[in-house]
Amino acid sequence: MKRTFSGSRCFRSRSPAHALVTALLIAPLLAFGAAADAPGEPTTYTLWYRNYDNPAVLSLLRIAFDQTPEYGAYRIQRSAEMVQGRALLELKREDDRPLSIINVATSPERERDLYEVPIPIDGGLLGFRVCVVQEEKVKLFAGVRSLKEFSDRGLTIGQGTHWPDTTILEANGIQVVTHTRFENLFDMLERGRFDCFARGVSEVLYDMERVQHHGLVVEPNLLLAYPMPSYFFLAKDDHETAQRLQLGMERAIANGTFGIFLAVFYGRAVTELNLGQRTMLKLENPYLSDDPDSLSRKLFETLRTRIERNSH
Repeated sequence: MKRTFSGSRCFRSRSPAHALVTALLIAPLLAFGAAADAPGEPTTYTLWYRNYDNPAVLSLLRIAFDQTPEYGAYRIQRSAEMVQGRALLELKREDDRPLSIINVATSPERERDLYEVPIPIDGGLLGFRVCVVQEEKVKLFAGVRSLKEFSDRGLTIGQGTHWPDTTILEANGIQVVTHTRFENLFDMLERGRFDCFARGVSEVLYDMERVQHHGLVVEPNLLLAYPMPSYFFLAKDDHETAQRLQLGMERAIANGTFGIFLAVFYGRAVTELNLGQRTMLKLENPYLSDDPDSLSRKLFETLRTRIERNSH
């Protein structure tokens, strides 16, 4: 049986019973397949490779397109591999763009230069982050109750060079080590270049299962929290695709499909990462107007209620 370890707990491949529940939950999503089979030549959308490789992001994109059959048939393809910074630059090109859609955390610059679909794809979970650490370093985080204690211990966090999180963490007094390529950050963590690779709770379980680095675990007690919506972004002039995506997501929210999506893909993270029992360290996001106190237990409980309601 395949196992992925996280802190003092291990994540096992899903049981047959869990697989059956997931199949029952996902069935309504698969029912909205008419758009993909619509007559006529399909429109091809190129999704950034890291999003394409993420089952949740790819599934939500398909849901949004399937909810809007009046826009016609579609096909989604994987982009060439490129770092996030380059992908965002490519979307700004006037023509011959190598990708058409990317899902990343928002920032004022990104909203200025690109066309965002202002619906958080994971219900806001990206703003909740846990630390992937070397197993022997878990003890370094024991007893941390505040950002000041985190900083005073000299703990460092690894992040992508072009990620908005980097400047947010630095603005809150945390030492950050960066690299342009996501995959290299796991190697750097293994070599001790930094203490914590902060990953969104909506993505960390997929990371741990896919990357399969030995000796890396999810620290079991801390939860970093700051306003960090994750949106779909498109080229500034791609109005039709943006309108289709927003309409599709709004329909999915209205008819309950989005709630099922959250339960299927993120319900596991809420329960297995024990989010409700972790010590929450609130950070300010100086680039958004949201009050960090609004991103607290209330937001988490609202999300968990939404997930649980659609899991039964």
